Amino acid sequence: MMNEQTSVIRQSLSHDIHRPHYHFLPPSNWMNDPNGLLFWKGQTHLFYQHNPYGPLWGNMSWGHAVSDDLIHWRDLPLAMVPTPGGSDESGCFSGSAVDNNGVPTLIYTATRGEHCEIQTQCIATSHDDMLTWEKHPGNPVISEVPAITKQNSDFRDPYVWRGEDGWYMVLGSRIEDGSGIVFLYRSQDLVDWEYLNPLLEGTDPKYGTIWECPNFFKLGDKWVLIISAHTGHSTDTVFYYVGDFIGHRFVPEYTDVLDYGTLYAPLSYVDGQQRRILFGWIREARSEVDQRLAGWSGVQAIPRMLSLDDKNRLHMQPVPELASIRQKHLHHTANTLEANQLLVESRNLDIEANYASDASGEFGLTLLASPDGYEYARVSYNADSQKLMIHKVSPETNGAESVHIRSVPHRLAPGEALSLRILLDGSVLEVIANERTSLTGRVYPCHHDNQQLRLYGPPAALSSLDIWEMPSIWQ
Repeated sequence: MMNEQTSVIRQSLSHDIHRPHYHFLPPSNWMNDPNGLLFWKGQTHLFYQHNPYGPLWGNMSWGHAVSDDLIHWRDLPLAMVPTPGGSDESGCFSGSAVDNNGVPTLIYTATRGEHCEIQTQCIATSHDDMLTWEKHPGNPVISEVPAITKQNSDFRDPYVWRGEDGWYMVLGSRIEDGSGIVFLYRSQDLVDWEYLNPLLEGTDPKYGTIWECPNFFKLGDKWVLIISAHTGHSTDTVFYYVGDFIGHRFVPEYTDVLDYGTLYAPLSYVDGQQRRILFGWIREARSEVDQRLAGWSGVQAIPRMLSLDDKNRLHMQPVPELASIRQKHLHHTANTLEANQLLVESRNLDIEANYASDASGEFGLTLLASPDGYEYARVSYNADSQKLMIHKVSPETNGAESVHIRSVPHRLAPGEALSLRILLDGSVLEVIANERTSLTGRVYPCHHDNQQLRLYGPPAALSSLDIWEMPSIWQ
């Protein structure tokens, strides 16, 4: 019955040209952080921050969906909602999920106060395959904050994993000097927690004043810490550190940006194939008025497989399961293309573009172009400056053009060729260069016929271009 109801809601919004077709999002209303990710009985369970009552942030609850293949999803009932008078009466904030010897357990931040300024950590368990959840009667399980932070208004987003000598938790927070910090805890039963020490402290304001949604895991022979650096501005960025975990301390050796665009609060887990898979919230880039009119807000990125290269750089690629839904295929080489050639008309594409190692100048693809060419988005690379760019042009009401360019570094080694994976889905644009530089954006075309894909730059720069049209995962 529930999925019949959600199907009707999804269908009512399907006319929206900005709404994705093959990315996960709730039937309607607000979604932000992915929360507990858990592989359970052959399926992946995705929980997420959700406002069930409207398309703007508020009433923080845990939405719930399940998938057999990481691509197609089935909506399940809300997992958690605030309890009046309880530790989480102002909202059930982000957290994680674990299998505690056959008992699925959620660990989350509970909030109280008019502005959610009292933050503690709570748990909930399920005994019916995660259809319903019972909050622990002893909640909160962590209420005292480490002395170094001197506040409990930014003390949140527990990530829990099983270690060799018990359960471990990392929590994001801030300290008085305006830097972010991650705290480390240990427990034998998920109820009684021992504070150990700071796992890592921020030393540079560019890495944010609050570290949110910490994610700490072993990948190969190294450990990876992902933090979402909150600044209170639109410049919030996700960083990652790679290093060693020695004596309850993390010693980073390498750090970089995980995504330069609108992807935030990523969370990873290990699936049934022992792959480290990353989810992430793709934020909106439009006004609250537009979000309210649309009736929905927030998208989950296509899940990405993570690995490290020999330089300790994090590599990401969309899960191969995505290829199973590809439809009409177009293949091109430099010899079959002309400058500015119209390739296809669609708002829902999966693109793999490979370029010559000696390509120079600027080249790429123009997407979501209007027939008259006055409105478009462009993904391009400048080989001279070694910058990856998203360039958006749209008409303003006064007849002038609004131009927005996001330019980020992407350095190629001598002789290395550029490869781009581009996922276009309604207003969502995911760009991954050489599996290591991620630039996620949102593009909101003004008209239904803004869906042309064209070649940008000299055809000779291209080695191969493969384009697949993508269907809706909800039909």
